[in-house]
Amino acid sequence: MSVRTSRPTVAELRAVTQPASIFARNSGEHWAGRLYIRRFSPYLTKLFLRTRVTPNGVTWLFILDGLVAAGVLTLPGIWPPIAAVLLIQLQIALDCSDGELARWLDRRSPTGIYLDRVGHWLTESALPIALGIRADGGWDDIGTYTTLGCLAAILQLLIKGFGALVTVARAESGLPVAADTAAVAAPRGGGLRSLRRALSFAPFFRVFVAMEFTLLALIAEIVGANRFLVVALVVIGVITALGRLVAVLASSRLR
Repeated sequence: MSVRTSRPTVAELRAVTQPASIFARNSGEHWAGRLYIRRFSPYLTKLFLRTRVTPNGVTWLFILDGLVAAGVLTLPGIWPPIAAVLLIQLQIALDCSDGELARWLDRRSPTGIYLDRVGHWLTESALPIALGIRADGGWDDIGTYTTLGCLAAILQLLIKGFGALVTVARAESGLPVAADTAAVAAPRGGGLRSLRRALSFAPFFRVFVAMEFTLLALIAEIVGANRFLVVALVVIGVITALGRLVAVLASSRLR
């Protein structure tokens, strides 16, 4: 049977679009994807196959979803952060589905990868700004915490940039893409390696990841700690940005 059919079974989709290499990636697959979203994403992919939506079209939906989640988070009350959590769940499903659709239709392209990265960068920088607006009291009271939210967003862009520049540096040096494995990402020095292993039990550096961020924003709304969370994001952002730079330089990713 041709993999280009628009009526595959879910089992056929799983066999073709969810190879073991996806789950073996060190940083390319969110824990929620491994735990439960990949179980349901083929059903979403199957729905898209019955439409004229392209893989890149699904990625555009993924981008829009993240920006809507950030916009919703700026609104007052308990329901907006709940909605933001649900929208990010949907975004992860769309993130799984665009790749699955591309594999099934054999339409993988650099444009799709590029748009996927743009989506993550936009979402994960818009969310801290949205939380800052929320902490200030909304769009009519933009002030100090919005500024701190913007600073946290800049730090998040630096964190992501330090990682993305590895690929740029390797390409410009004529080296192949570094393998996305824990062994390559680990620091070569014993002390840094032990510190990284210890921090893995308290992954505070994941607060900027959209899933974790929206869950924290919901908790902060429940306990009345929005402003505390904004300040914490800046502190964590500084520590994580410096740590990411040191980790890259101390690992095998540039060798």
